[in-house]
Amino acid sequence: MTYRVCFVCTGNICRSPMAESVFRARVAEAGLKDLVVVDSAGTGGWHEGEPADPRTISVLEEHGYGSEHTARQFLPSWFARLDLVIALDTGHLRALRRLAPAEEDARKIRLLRSYDPAAGSDLDVPDPYYGGRDGFEECLEMVEAASTGLLTAVQDELEGRAA
Repeated sequence: MTYRVCFVCTGNICRSPMAESVFRARVAEAGLKDLVVVDSAGTGGWHEGEPADPRTISVLEEHGYGSEHTARQFLPSWFARLDLVIALDTGHLRALRRLAPAEEDARKIRLLRSYDPAAGSDLDVPDPYYGGRDGFEECLEMVEAASTGLLTAVQDELEGRAA
């Protein structure tokens, strides 16, 4: 009855490892770490085998989150074992939908900020890679805000499975 969530951005070194780390912490705080598996990947394999960007690691550690990470590329075969695939922006959403082998797989894909009621219509988490440290801080704030709603949605799914 394990629930599996995978966060996906472009290279799997900035946004998705940040979301993975924050959400893993939320899952542990909620006492669900034995029920929910959290990981991340990139739409491309440019950084496979590399750690997260040093700015990602720094921001995560300064805010009390773990930062162990090795980048990897999302594979279409993973849809079969995942319950939820979380895209960090609309470009990732489109790429993941193209990769989805079946309509039921495409229904597993969501934008992270869709879980943040304060996000309004701007559901993309901007890519901080080419900017300064402020972009990584902003990314963390958006991830944290959306993680609360995402955790509630996952808890609801788990309760539905138990019923």
